[in-house]
Amino acid sequence: MKHLQQPPRCIARDFYLLTLMLVAAAAISACSFQAAEPPTPTASQEFVFGLILVGPKDDRGWSEAHYNGGLFVEENVLNSRMIFIDKLNPNDRPETTLEEAVDDMVAQGAQLIFITSEDFAADTLVVAEKYPDVVFIHITGDHVLKGEAPPNLGNLMGKMEFGKMIAGCAAALTTQTGTLGYVGPLINYETRRLVNSAYLGARYCYENYRGLDPDQLRFLVEWIGFWFYIPGVTKDPIEVTNAMLDGGVDVILSGLDTNEALTTAAERANNGETVWAIPYDYEDACADAPDICLGVPYFNWGPSYLRLAQEVKFDNWEQSWDWVAPYWPDINDVGSTAIGFRKGPGLSAENAATLDQFIAGLASGSIDLFQGPITLQDGSLLVPNGQTATDEQIWYMPQLLAGMEGISE
Repeated sequence: MKHLQQPPRCIARDFYLLTLMLVAAAAISACSFQAAEPPTPTASQEFVFGLILVGPKDDRGWSEAHYNGGLFVEENVLNSRMIFIDKLNPNDRPETTLEEAVDDMVAQGAQLIFITSEDFAADTLVVAEKYPDVVFIHITGDHVLKGEAPPNLGNLMGKMEFGKMIAGCAAALTTQTGTLGYVGPLINYETRRLVNSAYLGARYCYENYRGLDPDQLRFLVEWIGFWFYIPGVTKDPIEVTNAMLDGGVDVILSGLDTNEALTTAAERANNGETVWAIPYDYEDACADAPDICLGVPYFNWGPSYLRLAQEVKFDNWEQSWDWVAPYWPDINDVGSTAIGFRKGPGLSAENAATLDQFIAGLASGSIDLFQGPITLQDGSLLVPNGQTATDEQIWYMPQLLAGMEGISE
């Protein structure tokens, strides 16, 4: 009987062991299959993004605004980390290329890289093709618009045209000499459309709020040759500003990444002259000379950077060409707007109230400054009467407008 009872126990044991082996094999197979799938991103995983700046991260202008946009991402995306290089330009880092900077960022795990200068347009194509698994966002560029972008490259720009219109209006409301000066960087499509926008805003407000002849308003433009001063390479913005003030300009508008136009005008004001200035790019730029600052049109990159970072992190980014307008319910809402205008202490209360009317008109669409007729400097018609300029006509602005004093090329 004992021998008859043993085989069933052995069979049960063998069956039990076989079952365990099959279950284990199935588990191993399932684990192997799951490991082959890309992991779903979670909020707790580190997200590394890169930022490439053409100027210093504390330039109180273009580059600092971008740097603050990166900080906004770090503050609002859990476990995110920014890596950056600033002053990537031929003067400050003549031995460093964009490709080398990107190589280093990719080696550190960057999944998204913001490249923040038009000057890097061609090199951005090179690095985007080199690293197809990294998303690149080129600021100010038009690769997507022109159909030249690889799938991992997008473009971003704020519609600063509105900010410049507001700046031009503030200048026209304030001027006592009827002569405005614009210190520009280099000449390209972007800088032409921005200075033209300032001119259109100035003409509108000079005529509609002050009741003066816009054809009598002088608007002088001088280009220094780059986004900021490089000794021995560009014109000196201090000298350019002083020359304009010597020539009768009493409101200086800046298109530079840095703040020399404001600080130079402030020195003249300290010597008793009645002058004002409007800086550019950076929300707190007026702090350098508040008493004569009429305000500043500025970029607020945080909301757009945050949206793109979240899309990349959670794998739902799609290529696009984004030209982002102000958040019109409140153009200074730092959590929503792309473009703002911070009024300065130099702007009178009366003119500030008038400027609010102008901003409301831009917001509602009742004021459209790119309605024709709009004539270029050479006399050709950009926009016929009764028509409105298209985005592409504005983006690819070929010349300064008729009535402006300065060169277009």
